[in-house]
Amino acid sequence: MLFTILTYLILGAAAGVVAGLFGIGGGLLIVPVLVFSFELQGMSPDVLTHAAVATSLATIVATSISSTLAHNKKGAVRWDIFKPVTLGILLGAFLGVKTAGLMTGEWLQITLGCFVILVAIQMALNLKPDAGETAVNNKDLAIAGGFIGWLSSIFGIGGGTLSVPYFTWRRVQMQQAVATSAACGLPIALMGALTNIWEGWQNPAMPEWSAGFIYLPALLGIVLTSSIFAKYGAKLAHRLPAPVLKRIFAVFLLCVGLRFLVTNLL
Repeated sequence: MLFTILTYLILGAAAGVVAGLFGIGGGLLIVPVLVFSFELQGMSPDVLTHAAVATSLATIVATSISSTLAHNKKGAVRWDIFKPVTLGILLGAFLGVKTAGLMTGEWLQITLGCFVILVAIQMALNLKPDAGETAVNNKDLAIAGGFIGWLSSIFGIGGGTLSVPYFTWRRVQMQQAVATSAACGLPIALMGALTNIWEGWQNPAMPEWSAGFIYLPALLGIVLTSSIFAKYGAKLAHRLPAPVLKRIFAVFLLCVGLRFLVTNLL
């Protein structure tokens, strides 16, 4: 158990650095690594991918709170946008967990692999949407929030990969887009984690020390170190060549995505 906790402490530290370096949620790193870790632990293939997604969402509950508070101190969170988006997010995140529950572990990995490859391409080529209309109504925000919450809870991420491009497309200033996206990570993670607890409650394939699909030793280890090391990642972002680092991480994501596809399709 000690070795297991140590592994998750290191994973949390790595996820924190990645989040700070690239301005993305650690879920893109946490979910794949948890999948590999759970495989090595001998967790049932029927639940290990669902457990990785659920545990990642649970860690984001803690990290998004500290991130949102930091952004809010600077007055960067657009609460006028956050409120209608959250209405959609809560429903979307609930439906996302339900959607993932309909998939086998194999198909969830295939879907995750496709998503990770798309993110890798976006990071490597630095693709960004052109600015769209400035007028934003609550109905559009709620619909967008539903879509963001749905996809995020399927893949175990905080939604920044999706919400930041959407907000910037709506011509929200980048600093405010990042800050508001960080705030949106909380309802995504909270609804996703709670629904995963309900969906996986007393599942016989889950190991001891689990709450539904959330594996508590992994949650504890990641939460303890991710927030701390995110600060170091942010500092490194100002000292290291960001474009080169993004391409390196994109290669890592591409390898992860291809591994999921090759393993489950061949």
